[in-house]
Amino acid sequence: MANELSDNKVSSHSSDLRNRIFFTIIILSIYRLGTYIPLAGIDPLALQEVMSSTQKGLLGMFNVFSGGAVNRMAIFALGIMPYISASIIVQLLTGVSDYFKNLKEQGESGRKKITQITRYGTVLIAMLQGYGVSVGLENAGNLVLNPGVYFKLMTTISLVAGTTFLMWLGEQITSRGIGNGISLIIFSGIVAEIPRALASTFELGRTGALSATMIISIFILIIVTVMFIVFVERAMRKILINYPKRQVGNKVYGGESSHLPLKINTAGVIPAIFASALLLLPITFSNFGLSESDFFIDFSSLFSQGQPLYMLLYASGIIFFSFFYTSIVFNPKETAENLRKYGGYVPGIRPGERTAEYIENILMKLTTIGALYLTLVCLMPEFLIAKYPIPFYLGGTSVLIVVVVAMDTVTQVQTRMMSSQYESLIKKAKFSK
Repeated sequence: MANELSDNKVSSHSSDLRNRIFFTIIILSIYRLGTYIPLAGIDPLALQEVMSSTQKGLLGMFNVFSGGAVNRMAIFALGIMPYISASIIVQLLTGVSDYFKNLKEQGESGRKKITQITRYGTVLIAMLQGYGVSVGLENAGNLVLNPGVYFKLMTTISLVAGTTFLMWLGEQITSRGIGNGISLIIFSGIVAEIPRALASTFELGRTGALSATMIISIFILIIVTVMFIVFVERAMRKILINYPKRQVGNKVYGGESSHLPLKINTAGVIPAIFASALLLLPITFSNFGLSESDFFIDFSSLFSQGQPLYMLLYASGIIFFSFFYTSIVFNPKETAENLRKYGGYVPGIRPGERTAEYIENILMKLTTIGALYLTLVCLMPEFLIAKYPIPFYLGGTSVLIVVVVAMDTVTQVQTRMMSSQYESLIKKAKFSK
């Protein structure tokens, strides 16, 4: 009887995990379907002609994060980037505003309030960007079939609705799927377009635009980059933690040692996404090549691959958000206080403030290495993209997002499986007694 109950428990956990994976696949399929639903009132042939000549710079990056929806000018053309931009603003305010600091300290209720503010910010940014898209499309000449106020209104509403729906899909994956909803949406968009990017690369080799040696070199570079990312993402610095012995009655507890693991790249893929969003936010639509203004044309040319300003701003954004996001997700003072509360200490370091300073010093060094690693991975392939007609989906940022999100997703699935197995073992032990 006990074994039957335990087996039923394991079966229910396995069924729950299977349902979560199936639910995630359905949601991502809905997202991919939306990237093929075009905006109304646009000439598809004229759109294809315009987009074929504007795949460099920020527009190419924007197309990557939208899963190819920009190329098709679909209802999901804005992608999830307005949500990311709103998240950046809210998190920046959390570090400087007392109101947001108080919300953060209120626990679950404060977190819900911050989430609600982020949603409102997403809608506001999507409205501004959606209107910008509608104006830009009208300025393209023959791209819009019936330009006017009605087209602007319908385009703005469609894009805002698409972004809001994507935000909801991401939250559903996080709560009812396997987690990492927003990251998985970006991940699925990139992965779905990789076969087309590979076919395009081979076509360039067939036509002679790329030599066979260059194509082989590119794929070797991608493989080496993936291996390097996996190595660094799994690397960590372990801080030895000792716990003193304590006697309760006739029994002695404690006297154990454990480790406090600190990852080299604590921030994960967030700095690369945030830096990209920050670059896209102010001049997203000046790079569409739809404006006849010499100023916009000259300004946009500074943000193409290989240009010093583009590389400098992108690298600066990655480094800044590496330190900023790490400071948000990991608090050395709070960690030191928890260690002191439970009697843990670092050998040779006094508990409390000195321990916090010690952890913070190590974390600062690790974050510096992690920021440089992210900068190298994201910028190194960009020079190749600038010099050769390589699809953007084979760039460093795309590879980084795909590898890191895949690793995080596998880890979450394994954690759920281990948790269910652990609970079943506990049940068996209780019933056996």
